[in-house]
Amino acid sequence: MSQRFNALAADARWQRVWDERATFAADDTSPKPKSYVLEMFPYPSGRIHMGHVRNYTMGDVLARFRRMNGMEVLHPMGWDAFGMPAENAAMEKGVHPGGWTRDNIATMKAQLKRLGFALDWTREFATCDPEYYGHEQALFLKFLEAGLVYRRESAVNWDPVDMTVLANEQVIDGRGWRSGALVEKRKLNQWFLKITAFADDLLSGLGDLKDWPDKVRLMQENWIGKSQGLTFRFALTDGAGTGEGVVEVYTTRPDTIFGASFVAVAADHPLAQSVAAGNPAAQTFIEECRRGGTTAAELETQEKQGFDTGYKAAHPFDPSLQLPVYIANFVLMDYGVGAVFGVPAHDQRDFEFATKYKLPIRRVVSEGAKDAPDFDEAEAYTGPGTLVNSHFLDSMDIEEAKREVITRAEAGGWGEGTTVFRLRDWGISRQRYWGTPIPIIHCADCGAVPVPADQLPVKLPDDVSFAVPGNPLDRHPTWKHVACPSCGGEAVRETDTLDTFADSSWYFIRFASQPDDKPFDRAVAEQWLPVGQYIGGVEHAILHLLYARFWTRALQHVGMIDVAEPFAGLFTQGMVTHETYKSSDGRWLSPADIDSGIETATGQPVTVGRVEKMSKSKKNTVDPEPIVDQYGADAVRWFMLSDSPPERDLEWSENGIEGAWRFIQRLWRLLADEGAGQGEDIALRKAAHRATKGVAEAIEGLQFNKAVALIYTLANAIEKAAPSQDRTAALGTLLRITAPMVPHLAEEVWAAQGNDGLIADVAWPSVDPALLVDDEVTVALQVNGKLRDTIVLPKGLAREEAEARALASEKIVRAMEGKAPRKVIVVPDRLVNIVA
Repeated sequence: MSQRFNALAADARWQRVWDERATFAADDTSPKPKSYVLEMFPYPSGRIHMGHVRNYTMGDVLARFRRMNGMEVLHPMGWDAFGMPAENAAMEKGVHPGGWTRDNIATMKAQLKRLGFALDWTREFATCDPEYYGHEQALFLKFLEAGLVYRRESAVNWDPVDMTVLANEQVIDGRGWRSGALVEKRKLNQWFLKITAFADDLLSGLGDLKDWPDKVRLMQENWIGKSQGLTFRFALTDGAGTGEGVVEVYTTRPDTIFGASFVAVAADHPLAQSVAAGNPAAQTFIEECRRGGTTAAELETQEKQGFDTGYKAAHPFDPSLQLPVYIANFVLMDYGVGAVFGVPAHDQRDFEFATKYKLPIRRVVSEGAKDAPDFDEAEAYTGPGTLVNSHFLDSMDIEEAKREVITRAEAGGWGEGTTVFRLRDWGISRQRYWGTPIPIIHCADCGAVPVPADQLPVKLPDDVSFAVPGNPLDRHPTWKHVACPSCGGEAVRETDTLDTFADSSWYFIRFASQPDDKPFDRAVAEQWLPVGQYIGGVEHAILHLLYARFWTRALQHVGMIDVAEPFAGLFTQGMVTHETYKSSDGRWLSPADIDSGIETATGQPVTVGRVEKMSKSKKNTVDPEPIVDQYGADAVRWFMLSDSPPERDLEWSENGIEGAWRFIQRLWRLLADEGAGQGEDIALRKAAHRATKGVAEAIEGLQFNKAVALIYTLANAIEKAAPSQDRTAALGTLLRITAPMVPHLAEEVWAAQGNDGLIADVAWPSVDPALLVDDEVTVALQVNGKLRDTIVLPKGLAREEAEARALASEKIVRAMEGKAPRKVIVVPDRLVNIVA
């Protein structure tokens, strides 16, 4: 073996061998125990970045490790290929979304292969393949048949310039993110998946996901948002005091009912519409509300606005107390019943509203001795306490008071205890081209008719133009027009396409089983599912994971699979971060544009900004390809694993990758020096077995930085050891336990040593439990409580012997200065303290 590891040659050689031998292709028929390792598949945006590298390196190490431990491992890769970025590219660059996507897939696949990931490329697919989305259309129709899909009119964000529906995050300050046009709220017929039918099950199922991060389970719990409360009715009067029916409200805090100071309804509430019909000012206010946010998160941050309807609501326990009724911009029509009562002292949103409109703020939950009705705090009190200023509820705790109000409301016939979920049904209609066509045909006589199974897939037409804003499927001259499958009359296809979250809600099942004639084979899929270890960014902790959990349950509901939870284990890795840079005129610069703090193109000094998540918008991404060209794949992998705990952010640095490269070269030289010898080295033998066990536990626990630290420790011990048969054995151990992390170097050494086959197929080293037991301990020696020496003693040594050896220490003798010990305290196997 040469003195220097030629990384580029080794990378190319072993990647070619793995491909030729299909080393990492999973065998469905294997009798070995099965393990499914999966990273969230990437969107083919153009080139991979270091965030991809970190994510896939973690999964790769685990997959390789489990193969070495005798498991049949499924570790596939594919592409989440539909979505708006491809359509944006079509509009901006005049290219077809399909061609842009395929070019990006080819580039990114080549980049991933350069890193030597142990992926089963035989199962690769892109969600834009008709062979994939055709099966998705079949599943959609299966759900429709089972009553899990329906169509209704729904409010959407409409960009009147781009002529498209916008997601909430695409509306910025009330304007379309691309066009800048004022966004309108429109009612459109939309398709929905009935995720709310599984709300309770999705919530209770979180308790079984023991191998998920607590923060992710909590995020899902909050998103589902189950709340127990009271739905009840206020009697209404108009400004003249005449009876005007009722307004129904929902609250999770019926205990605070005596703190109510107003009632608020949503802009789309029937009462608001009734008021607006005769009041232009109310209509103007409602239109302003419709330009605002549509999610609870947005409503929390925007300024609270209201319009006084002139109506009054009679308090149910004290009809003489008349509460003003407002139309408010912070009430959502699709939560509860679209109306709430405000308790400003104990809800921050209500507090801000009441302060703005000078409404009463009355304390009804005490904090310690604070029980005066006047509320003089700077913000609402939302903590625990007992009820005050609340008549028959006084001195009750919050839960007791809730129960009492619900009981009285039900007895009086003006309210009912109610369970409400924050979770809404999943709107899956998207008014765009680059997505899965919804397999429905609209007939004037027959209504919405499913596309017959023998006509699937409904393929996207290639001959589309993006020269005109809006969905090109709407104006396609031929694709759109078809005969009704039911009556044969003239009909049109559904031109909306599916939300791309649908594509990623079952892709992991298709990886497990890929028959031509159906979405998956149940028996084969169930061999692999649930995914044993799923790895991806925490930004997908809510919607993607929640939708995938729903889709799997829906498949179980229709009898296609007997699996409820798709992912048994979940790990959310940290981001890869980098410094940001700006030019003298304020432009973002990439690291490649800079040399020694100077912009190479202009010669002007650069301003170094904060360390932030790598993003294309701020140009602080680092392309792995030139790094691999310079240092090799194993150095990049090693840096990704070693620099910080994997759940934390990792800052990319040139010093870090250079340090990783130096260790790769050091490891190469160490493994090349077999250092044969005849003697024994029991300490080194024990160190090798401890490292083997520790690295295995660290990899299985996804604590890769700990595994790296243990490998460093073993490498140091081997370097210091004299030649012996145990040193030779320890080198063999070191080679195998580093193989999942630095596979190219490991294969190169394995072959150079004349071994048969691939180290990728070699078993993980066995561990002798007897060698994990320490029979010696390091004991601290103190004089009057101060450390003076340490000695190594046999474990479990008798107190008398430990005392004798401590008193014989030269350092202790000097520290005693001829004084006799008055007392000797022995803590077995830990310390000896001599009191002089």
